[in-house]
Amino acid sequence: MAVLSVIKFEGLSTREWIIYRHFNEKITSSSQLIVGEGQLAILVKGGTVCDIFQPGTYKLDTRNIPILHNLVNLPYGGNTPYTVEVYFVNTTVKMNLYWGTSDPIQLIDPKYHIRLRIRAFGQYGMRIIDSRTFFTELVGSLGPTAINYDKVVEYFKGILVTKIKSIIAGIILDNNISALEIAPRLETISEQVYEKINPEFSKYGISIVNFNITSINFPEKDFEQINQILHDKAEFEIMGDSRYSTKRSFDVYEGAATNEGGAAGALASGGVGLGVGMAMANSAPVMAQPNVAPTEKVIICQKCGESSPSGAKFCNGCGSSLVPAKKVCPNCSCEVAGGAKFCNNCGSTINAPATKKCSGCGAELKDKTRFCNNCGKPVE
Repeated sequence: MAVLSVIKFEGLSTREWIIYRHFNEKITSSSQLIVGEGQLAILVKGGTVCDIFQPGTYKLDTRNIPILHNLVNLPYGGNTPYTVEVYFVNTTVKMNLYWGTSDPIQLIDPKYHIRLRIRAFGQYGMRIIDSRTFFTELVGSLGPTAINYDKVVEYFKGILVTKIKSIIAGIILDNNISALEIAPRLETISEQVYEKINPEFSKYGISIVNFNITSINFPEKDFEQINQILHDKAEFEIMGDSRYSTKRSFDVYEGAATNEGGAAGALASGGVGLGVGMAMANSAPVMAQPNVAPTEKVIICQKCGESSPSGAKFCNGCGSSLVPAKKVCPNCSCEVAGGAKFCNNCGSTINAPATKKCSGCGAELKDKTRFCNNCGKPVE
């Protein structure tokens, strides 16, 4: 294995790296370490961090690195080759990192009382502020080779999305605002999310920079429900209570008429019960009866058509008798109504003239006959 005199990392062309492990070679106390701008170098021996180097040029003399001197156990000024691991850390800010909720935030809109499926998306930046903490906490779990930002973002995705969903849902419910009204609050929500998540990242030596929520949206179907509620609310305010109720009643009947099961089937299948029918009946206009309350029983005069209260004996309009005339059945002598054409008791015709018979011979007699034309017997 070759002995390196200069240890230097030019970086990767994509600039997507966050930590890079220099290939393993032997070095001596006379070797030089060159750390470029936007980088830090970490020397590790046997799993122990020996020192961290800021941008600049350094001679890796064990006398300048006490921990390394103890681990290597070389005499001062010795030039015996030894092996260490050198990690370069990217300290520049990575701005174009994106996040999004993998599944929707489901909640009930506190204003319109419908179920919403909210999704949120945004962008943020990240940088390493404590390379020692970052190295000791994450490098072992992420792997010792070159690590890109994508891997770190994936590692923190669960924490980030959970905090965002909790904060957005809390703002909507705690402040009793609709999802339609949350767009003007994106900046405020972004600040609240930043305050919640930055301490979580700082535990690993990472700082979040310029966290933003760019969009909070929900499916078109949910928006149509809210739009319909707003439309109905506008109609109600413009038309008024009674007219709006009447219109809705007609809408129900119109929908029922187009249903294959007919009006009754549509009302039943749609869950429209007797209460709606009664409401429509009560809202319909009632034809007023002259001089009589709508619910009072009346008698209609057969002569002039005027209405009179139940129990009246004479008409309010023309004075005619409202008591029906009575007739006597000529066959069974049962009393029937004056307008009856047949007897309720024997079924005989009421208006037909009665036929007289002679009590002596039984011959039929003409009306007003005083003596029988057949036998001459006087007619009783």
